[in-house]
Amino acid sequence: MVLIFSPTFSSGEETPDRYRTDPRVGWSAFSRGGLVHQFDADIDNGGSFSADRLFIQGGPVYATKGELSLSLSIGYGLDDYDFSGDSGLGSQNPWEDVHTLRFSMPLRWKVSEKWTGFAAPTLRFTGENGADFNDGITGGAYAGFSYRYSDHLSIGPGFGILTQLEDSTRVIPVLVIKWDITDTLSLSTGRGIGATLGPGLTFAWKPSSPWTFTVGGRYERLRFRLADDGAIPNGIGDDRSFPVFGGIEYSFTPMFRISAVGGFEFGGELRLEDEDGNEIIEEKYDPAGFFGIVFSARF
Repeated sequence: MVLIFSPTFSSGEETPDRYRTDPRVGWSAFSRGGLVHQFDADIDNGGSFSADRLFIQGGPVYATKGELSLSLSIGYGLDDYDFSGDSGLGSQNPWEDVHTLRFSMPLRWKVSEKWTGFAAPTLRFTGENGADFNDGITGGAYAGFSYRYSDHLSIGPGFGILTQLEDSTRVIPVLVIKWDITDTLSLSTGRGIGATLGPGLTFAWKPSSPWTFTVGGRYERLRFRLADDGAIPNGIGDDRSFPVFGGIEYSFTPMFRISAVGGFEFGGELRLEDEDGNEIIEEKYDPAGFFGIVFSARF
């Protein structure tokens, strides 16, 4: 079973709780994005790397009175890697700029007084500069239900079916949670501060009206097609880690928020594969600090 989380960075994947919409009836729009810098991390067998991760996402939302909401979400991410060193993977400069372009159509509907359904088909391209567009396309969908036990707790089962570049299709059981533990403390899964593939969990503490403090963690993965004229033509790059983070959010209005986030990525692994998905090299990297600024808005 996988918890679908409140995220972190990069160029990622939608999660069911992202499809909660503003209670206003009719048309509205949303936007979210940010910039995160990952500081230099040593790679086990030589070299090091750092990364700057930019993401922006937005689109229109249509909602009826408590019954249905439908949106079109368009997102773009840029993961700019900087490898260095005289030996190991760092000296090979295996990839540089990785682009992600994603389209999805999140849908939520009221099944009964207690049950809400969600579904979200998605299509995305993830590839380095120079990668063939058709070779970097994946797709899939999330779907499921959530049950409102009380005004303070909603929980629900679901699943995701996601294709992967040169790998088997993933079928992922998911669990969506929104729990108001006290008037100021909550535990949630779903949307958070970024956009990669991966589950996680976040605690939020809101001691006063404009301020919210968060602590959380997640599993994060970025898998992408390499350039067709690179050292490994049409190969696969893969970056996995377990970020643990804290954040401070300020709400200028109920519709516009900005956050500062920072933390460390643990258990990092870089993987390089050929065009058929066969492993060429896999290297672990040391814990890496990161810091960024994130915003979200509704109109």
